[in-house]
Amino acid sequence: MMEPMAVSSRLAALRGELEEISALLVTSLTNIRYLTGFTGSAALLVVGPDEALLVTDGRYETQAAEQIAACGALVRIDVGGVARQREAVSGFVKSSAEGTLGLEAGNVTWAALRTFRSDWFPGVELTATNGLVERLRAKKDPGELARMAEAARIADSALEKLLPTLGDGLSEEQFARRLDFEMRELGAAEPSFETIVASGANAAKPHHRPSARRIEDGEAVVLDFGARFDGYCSDMTRTVWTTPPSDPELRRAIQVVAQAQAAGVAAVGPGVAAAEIDRVCRDIIAAEGLSERFVHGTGHGVGLDIHEAPSVSGASGDTLVAGHVVTVEPGIYLPGLGGVRIEDTVVVTDDGCRPLTMTAKELI
Repeated sequence: MMEPMAVSSRLAALRGELEEISALLVTSLTNIRYLTGFTGSAALLVVGPDEALLVTDGRYETQAAEQIAACGALVRIDVGGVARQREAVSGFVKSSAEGTLGLEAGNVTWAALRTFRSDWFPGVELTATNGLVERLRAKKDPGELARMAEAARIADSALEKLLPTLGDGLSEEQFARRLDFEMRELGAAEPSFETIVASGANAAKPHHRPSARRIEDGEAVVLDFGARFDGYCSDMTRTVWTTPPSDPELRRAIQVVAQAQAAGVAAVGPGVAAAEIDRVCRDIIAAEGLSERFVHGTGHGVGLDIHEAPSVSGASGDTLVAGHVVTVEPGIYLPGLGGVRIEDTVVVTDDGCRPLTMTAKELI
């Protein structure tokens, strides 16, 4: 049986981060799931100094009660239409939040802000907050890590099964569909993002969408994909081929990216600036005169979202701690010729890191 997640303690941890605000209105459904266990598509959560209230509509009356009870989160639930939800949340804020109400700046539109000010919380001081829940989410508990490891195992297993079919004359679209189907067959709820299969010159586009182009011998094929298991994502990229690429520039790019990626993973550890991981990878690629062909950041955090804190880029101000889960994914992209990217998802440990994605990188 998979280790449970520590959902019941998360509201208390969030309250410790509120500081200058007396309550927080959580509008991000991902953050609501993290704090309460509720997975529905419509809800608001207001977290006060002593209590929390979740409002949703009648579609989720039973689901909300079951999921929140199963996670042990201390949350009151109110169910109804928009007017009922507004009345419940407004009343909760008036009685529980004597001061400033925080809003999630990254998830509140201008239109929603105007409605909150005029209709929901007249007379209440509203202020923008940034990343309060996201910072808590960045450090994974053992239950979260177990789910991410299973998501990675599913993706690894799907590729292992399907890789021998790469040379069967399949198109990018066909191989992508097979990967998605196989991950579901192995237990994934869905792919964690749109699967990338990029062959030949298409591999020079980091986020190429699979096309009807057929995969040919002697070209690099970039496979970037992941599985979602019980809400949590995996992310892996491998550059593969049916026969070794004939172009010497492409062969050199494969070697350089492999070296940079290995060095980046080796640099991951607690107390390391995330920007340093980016620098390690980028310096190796730059030493080969290919710095302009590495066109994106080195990585990102992974969890309930496929991209979340911490950022692993030259502009990042984050410092890694044990429990962070990040990707290391340098790449080189050669327009008109092809591209190479290698990516692992790793967990920061007390003395370095350990990979969740286990597929070998020397694949033919």
